[in-house]
Amino acid sequence: MNEPDESRKTSRLRSASARQGVEGTNQPPSPVLTDTLSHPMGEGRGEGSSRPSALDPRQLAWRRFLKNRPAVISAWFLAFLLLAIIAWPILLKLSGVHFAQLHNPDQLSDAQFSTPSLQHWFGTDLHGRDLFSRVLFGAQISLLVGVVGALVSLIIGVLWGAIAGYVGGRLDNALMRIVDVLYSLPSIIFVMVLITTLGALLKQSHFIRNSPALESGLRVTLLFVGLGAVSWLTMARIVRGQVLSLRTRAFVEASRSLGAGPARILARHIIPNIFGVVITYLALTMPAIILYESFLSYLGLGVQPPMASWGTLIADGVSQINSIRIYWWLIAFPGGVLVATLLALNFLGDGLRDAWDVKSR
Repeated sequence: MNEPDESRKTSRLRSASARQGVEGTNQPPSPVLTDTLSHPMGEGRGEGSSRPSALDPRQLAWRRFLKNRPAVISAWFLAFLLLAIIAWPILLKLSGVHFAQLHNPDQLSDAQFSTPSLQHWFGTDLHGRDLFSRVLFGAQISLLVGVVGALVSLIIGVLWGAIAGYVGGRLDNALMRIVDVLYSLPSIIFVMVLITTLGALLKQSHFIRNSPALESGLRVTLLFVGLGAVSWLTMARIVRGQVLSLRTRAFVEASRSLGAGPARILARHIIPNIFGVVITYLALTMPAIILYESFLSYLGLGVQPPMASWGTLIADGVSQINSIRIYWWLIAFPGGVLVATLLALNFLGDGLRDAWDVKSR
């Protein structure tokens, strides 16, 4: 009687242990393992690895740009300079008569060659004019020339390079041979010849000879034309190379198969994809154009008195150098602002180039 009961108990224990084993295989992971997998560090890594892929390329470029400290500092310096250029003329109009006359860039006074002081922050020039105001008003001309040259480079260079790269064939060869011919000419000499030749032809007009305002405006216009004529060449080459690499991509072929024309493909698909390269080169083009303008004005081929630019201010300071006394502030402040602006634009362009670089993504 005892043996059958013991065998029944043994079989019941075996079946119970078997049920527990099957149920154990369907149980969730142990609490320790669950805590380890759901640890905040694990969640941070997962989120960190998924965030970059969810960001837009422009947002990624903006993050990389903010990490470039020289580029950010340069951007703040340029913003402060633009704010000073815009606000200073308004401040002169809103301030009192004495302050406005004291800092009027064209106001002659007896305070000739005054050293920098609280009254005249950058000192005065040969005619007693406030140098700080003349530097800010001269920055309007220099930066305007740089902006106009950059816009000419943007419009002509992008269209020229995009058409040549997308169409290809004989049209590409013809357009790029024109660029090569213009590239073979020394740019600064070409601009000097263009300005002097056109200026001599236009000055024969009766209206221009009898109007000093028209003559000064003509010089500035010729400066825009001359510098704009050589500013777009490199942009055209860069854009052409980018378009050549994009025109055979799958998204372009898909748009073409759906019936999109060349103009729509260039405007909607190709040019937006080279936006970063274009903006980067524009930032690097402006300092070169500003330097050209300063050099031409220094030689007397650009802006003429009473108008002022950084080049003419430096030329005025150099003309006052003598063996008896050197009026250092006439060269140091205009030259310092010019150098600082050129460096800021170059650092900004380098930062944009690094931010939009595909290899750094």
